[in-house]
Amino acid sequence: MFLALRDLRFARGRFALMGAVVALIAVLGVLLSGLASGLADAGISGLRALPVTHMAFDEKATSEQFSRSTVEEEDWQAWSKAPGVERVEPFGNTLVNAQVTQGAKKDEQLNLAVFGMTPDSSLTPKPSEGEGLEEGGAGIVITREIAALGVQVGDVLTADRSGVQLKVVGLVDETVSYGHIGVVYADLDTWRHLHYGLPEAASRQATAVALTLKPGADVAAVEEATGTLAETKEATFDASPGYEAESSTMALIKGFLYVISALVVGAFFTVWTVQRKPEIALMKALGAPTGYILRDALAQAVAVLVGATALGTAVGLALGSAMIGKAPFSLSAPAIATSSGLLIGLGTVGAVVAVRRITAVDPLTALGATR
Repeated sequence: MFLALRDLRFARGRFALMGAVVALIAVLGVLLSGLASGLADAGISGLRALPVTHMAFDEKATSEQFSRSTVEEEDWQAWSKAPGVERVEPFGNTLVNAQVTQGAKKDEQLNLAVFGMTPDSSLTPKPSEGEGLEEGGAGIVITREIAALGVQVGDVLTADRSGVQLKVVGLVDETVSYGHIGVVYADLDTWRHLHYGLPEAASRQATAVALTLKPGADVAAVEEATGTLAETKEATFDASPGYEAESSTMALIKGFLYVISALVVGAFFTVWTVQRKPEIALMKALGAPTGYILRDALAQAVAVLVGATALGTAVGLALGSAMIGKAPFSLSAPAIATSSGLLIGLGTVGAVVAVRRITAVDPLTALGATR
């Protein structure tokens, strides 16, 4: 008899309204997923691009390690001798305000996220334009994030307070950032000059030890000996300014959205089931099993959810594509698929709770038992 599926055709207005609500929730889900991915990229894409598996920080820096940690040359030398360690590189990190003092954008103020590394390091990217880093050359390699501000190879930037002049020697064809600030690469001596002002005591220091470890490597002994603590690259993302707060906030917003979607769908089908009570009683009186009626009602809910979610996702993708470049927005297929799947899944859960009322419908109602 397929009563529930026939309802979709005969009660088009009601289901269109319900579908529109679900579609709007799907649009919000896509936009929130895109914003979450975009904010994550703006916060940690520079760290994500580093070819390492772990970072070792000073164990005393229990939070905001990139701004609080300092490691010594003896530390990365000890790590290089530890078993299970494939590659060891000193890594520096600091945020700098600078001004263009020579170039087309002269006097332009810039914020730079400076990554310090040795020029022959595996961390050092190969520029697509210009030259690479040189030891003690005070040159920097910029990324597309900085180039988009009008900075070009050959320009000279002057760091605030320290007065260090940084010549742009190369360009990496990547758009990466750290803490929502474009990344530039410098040799360690230049980074130390920017970060420490080059005191004698800091001539052999760095922020962290960049590591490439073999799977299952036991590093407890070298951690204890050096007073450092190795964390996976993914775990270090929380040390990026604002990343943890942004991620938790977006996750909380999306969580509330999914809960609301389940409640909205459940409320709609609860009312719809009550309104269909005489028809359900008639079907039971004619011999239709309760299980069959439940499956029929759930098929109705799933049809509405899938159709409306597909429509809302398509609209969300169109709106999101228009936002790229104008806001921290990134379309991620896994994130969007997860968002759509959760909307359908939780909506179905809400519908299941609602249509359970079918089991309590008395078939005698169809014969006027309540009169």
